[in-house]
Amino acid sequence: MNSLKTYQNFYFVGIGGIGMSALARYFHASGKKVLGYDKTNTKLTQALISEGIDIVFEDVIDERITVLQKEDTLVVYTPAIKVLGILDYFSDNRFEVLKRAKVLGLITENTNCIAVAGTHGKTTTSTLVSHLCKEAGLSFSCFLGGISENFKSNFLYNGSRYSVVEADEYDRSFLNLSPDWAVITSTDADHLDIYGDKNTIEEGFRQFAALVPDDKQLFVRKGIEIGRPSLTYAVNEEADYYSDNLRMEGDHIYFDFHTPTETVKDFIWGIPGIHNVENATVALAILHNLGVDFETLKKAIANFMGIKRRYTKHRYPDGKIYIDDYAHHPTEINAVIGSIRTFYPDKKLLVVFQPHLFSRTRDFADGFAESLSRADELILLDIYPAREIQENFEEITSDWLLKKVTLIKKEVSTLNEAFRTIKEKDFDILLTVGAGNIDTLYDPVCEWMNGTQSTQR
Repeated sequence: MNSLKTYQNFYFVGIGGIGMSALARYFHASGKKVLGYDKTNTKLTQALISEGIDIVFEDVIDERITVLQKEDTLVVYTPAIKVLGILDYFSDNRFEVLKRAKVLGLITENTNCIAVAGTHGKTTTSTLVSHLCKEAGLSFSCFLGGISENFKSNFLYNGSRYSVVEADEYDRSFLNLSPDWAVITSTDADHLDIYGDKNTIEEGFRQFAALVPDDKQLFVRKGIEIGRPSLTYAVNEEADYYSDNLRMEGDHIYFDFHTPTETVKDFIWGIPGIHNVENATVALAILHNLGVDFETLKKAIANFMGIKRRYTKHRYPDGKIYIDDYAHHPTEINAVIGSIRTFYPDKKLLVVFQPHLFSRTRDFADGFAESLSRADELILLDIYPAREIQENFEEITSDWLLKKVTLIKKEVSTLNEAFRTIKEKDFDILLTVGAGNIDTLYDPVCEWMNGTQSTQR
């Protein structure tokens, strides 16, 4: 194939995906012509259009496609799309067609790449690393799996010395990267439709770890065996880098940070949950290794605002709280509900959860049931299929999963009915959680709760 620099046009098939849109923004910022297709018009695609990227929402071969020449056009696609006329057109006419992961890998070959991998925590960690790089004035670009509240985007171009990327284990995408520094936050079983079992996914992470050169650094959560030398990190237990002395003051966590040679006291961190202090710990470890001073890091970590749909919290005058989160694995749901139970032990918690994928629901049904049973009341939405076909999983339904949940107050709802059902409930804290299109509830819920509060003042 040609060098990426030789292409003038980039066509993205599935441009509205979080990873695809970051790449689209990168090439658009580089002065290339960027256009693409997605089946759904969302806030993210509207943002891309407003930035000057041409997007269509119908699978039609029109003049925007037929004028493209294969010599100077690269087609980028996501493996989530299986069948599409536009993709067939490009393949039949012998355009260069590459997976998103391959293109991201090619970008990382020409930068000092900081790659953050793990079945949980990679979006928060990679976004925080990017934020710290920006606050430290480093030359970098970042490709994130979520929308940074500080950047208001999943992409930022601030130079080209470093690249910060979220290393996605799905479809073994992260094996396309060329990491100089890397993080592995967790290796829990997930994506069993790809890997089959926990041992195989752990082997995938070992293969990823082996990509890091011997003269650079690999940071691994203490307790994970990765098969090569690495620096460990942890919270409330000694490691090469670790944080301890955690204490809550208002909505903030204070902690002390330990390197192999020194201790720095009183970092201020505004993102709830012990797991997020772990993410902060390894981000600080990386920036310390890049030579950034602790005074800069202290200021930067204190003004980190988090990521959209990662424990996005709204507090209302009468004490009610609304939290929205992307969690879609039992371990992640446990972490979110655990944080709520720690900080608000006496509050009545209503959880609205949308399972993501029939296969994940099947593979982790008992874990989902256990974590969801920690709520006081549950509204379980229909399963979001994403790339899967329901006919292949006839027995796997939300009604089937609900039977495993031990709560008394529990019910299944469609997404269309969910908002009406929420308004009928009595709760102190509302948690909407899931990785599908449950995010469409966010604006209506916020507007309703704001309206409710204003009438109660």
